[in-house]
Amino acid sequence: METFTAPRAFVNNPHYHNQRRASLQKLDLSSIDPPIIDLVRGFSMLQYCFTLQCCYGHFLYPGNRDAVNLEPLPLAGGTESIDYRIAYLAICIEDSIPGKDLFDNLREIPSVDPEYIQFGSADWFWERQLNSYVLQVEPVRHMTRDKCRIDYREALHIERVRIQFFKQLDALLRLRQGN
Repeated sequence: METFTAPRAFVNNPHYHNQRRASLQKLDLSSIDPPIIDLVRGFSMLQYCFTLQCCYGHFLYPGNRDAVNLEPLPLAGGTESIDYRIAYLAICIEDSIPGKDLFDNLREIPSVDPEYIQFGSADWFWERQLNSYVLQVEPVRHMTRDKCRIDYREALHIERVRIQFFKQLDALLRLRQGN
């Protein structure tokens, strides 16, 4: 994610359907963080998008250095510095009316907390898949990085934002599945 940029304009991609099919054939739900498996499964059912990568976001600190830690932060604090690995969803969107509607919906999610949620493109993804976009939970001052060091108080805030972020994505998915 070190190449995070403003969202790029859609371009024609005549290979979208073949790329989507190939991506879905390789999709291994067991490799996804358990709290977001249903979200990824749901987006994979929408014909006008497919996920590229995702992460629930992880907090590492003394006493818990597990890189895939899913436990909530300890209530008592006890640590001054926390390594945060960003929560994100990278998604490829078809250049179509429903795809552009989804794009517009995703672009609104940062309004939950613009200082901690960003929507854009990432050069790394775009070079591999046209019309790819990223939603991420990261302090805006670190938005071009995939990890950062923060203090405990900010980590608690990010944890709350992350919960809202995934609730918003889930609500959006349910809305889109109803269309």
